[in-house]
Amino acid sequence: MGAHPPKRERFDLSAGVNIDPKGVSRAVEEFRLEEFGLYMARPAPGRPQFHYLESWLLPELGLRVTDFWFNPGHELDQDFYIDVVSVEVHDTEWATTDLYLDLAVRAGKRVTVLDTDELLEAVAQGLLPVDTAREALERTYRTVEALTAHDYDLPRWLASIGMPTTWRRHPSLD
Repeated sequence: MGAHPPKRERFDLSAGVNIDPKGVSRAVEEFRLEEFGLYMARPAPGRPQFHYLESWLLPELGLRVTDFWFNPGHELDQDFYIDVVSVEVHDTEWATTDLYLDLAVRAGKRVTVLDTDELLEAVAQGLLPVDTAREALERTYRTVEALTAHDYDLPRWLASIGMPTTWRRHPSLD
């Protein structure tokens, strides 16, 4: 796969839409602002892999945590997917820049770091500064450490640091 520039995504609270990196606008069912982040829940029409998603943007941690509601036959062995991102916060719009690294979390079992090759290729191609890549790696290490220390229980870890997340599909995790 060829290197690509970091993907930017926007979350327009006033218009109630999520604008993906290709500029496609998708209606959001719920935006919720908390002191520690922004929650978003929306359908994912036309996606063969999943039909709904919930995400938390956590600026202090530089993470976007997502629960994908997979379609039958497309399930992955994960409970949460974490994108390592930078988050810009404005009054009516938030934006993320994806820093390539991702983590797949299986509650009580493991965390897997993904896409290190994409990060390294982006740095080699001059698409991402070395300092930004270093910070993305350090953020990833801190996240893996924290998840490991909390038995791979992402909501428990986040609650322990004052970020109590809620999930539509997982009300028992609140």
